[in-house]
Amino acid sequence: MNLLEAEEGKEYIVKEILTDDEELNAFLFSLGCYSGEPITVISHLKGGCVVSIKDGRYNMDTDLAKAISI
Repeated sequence: MNLLEAEEGKEYIVKEILTDDEELNAFLFSLGCYSGEPITVISHLKGGCVVSIKDGRYNMDTDLAKAISI
C-alpha cells in the first residue's frame, strides 16, 4: 500500500521507499521519511497528499506519494 491509498489521520509505518533516484532517497531521508518511521496522512489533495513526519508537515505530489510504501 502507498500513501495515496492511506486513510487520513491514521498513523502508518514506512516499509520502504520504492525509487532508484538517489537524490529523492536523500531528500526523503533528510525529512525523516525512511523505513521504520511513523508517517500520518493529514489530507488527500488533487495532486498528492499532505503528510506529517516527525514534527513537520509536507505536501507530497502523486509520484512521491506512490514511491512511499506503508
